Amino acid sequence: MYSEKVIEHFSNPKNAGVIENADGIGEVGNPVCGDMMAFYIKVKNDKLADVKFKTFGCVAAIAVSSIVSEMAKGKTLKEAKSITKKAAAEALDGLPREKMHCSNLGAKALAEAIKDYEEKKYGKPKSATPQKKRKKPKRHITCSHCDAQNPITANFCMSCGKELNA
Repeated sequence: MYSEKVIEHFSNPKNAGVIENADGIGEVGNPVCGDMMAFYIKVKNDKLADVKFKTFGCVAAIAVSSIVSEMAKGKTLKEAKSITKKAAAEALDGLPREKMHCSNLGAKALAEAIKDYEEKKYGKPKSATPQKKRKKPKRHITCSHCDAQNPITANFCMSCGKELNA
């Protein structure tokens, strides 16, 4: 069902963890399957000097997070933005059709981290065109058990695993 590369990245994920004082953080989740990912980046000279992730999800979700972090590390922001779900799946020697959505989450979480960095540094994503100011939606929910910050779409805490009460 899963390739050897998927099993390897699931069993021994690369770059798992959190970057304290990250330059950018991207959080995504899939409410249908319950997978949640947070990517953390450190940028130096317009390159991703460090990439880490924290994922609560299935075998494919963890493997995708690991491979996307490996693919992005050392790349320029422009190169990292071009990492696609297809590229992530191919780097893992494929994913079962029903798990392809996981590859989209990994690429999207990385893109969200870069977007967060660019918004902090430039006031907007580099490629964005000026738009009317909108009220920023709530992005986090705090776990009542351990006080960890989780994506608003999360049903379970990424830190302690307990159910979140919205």
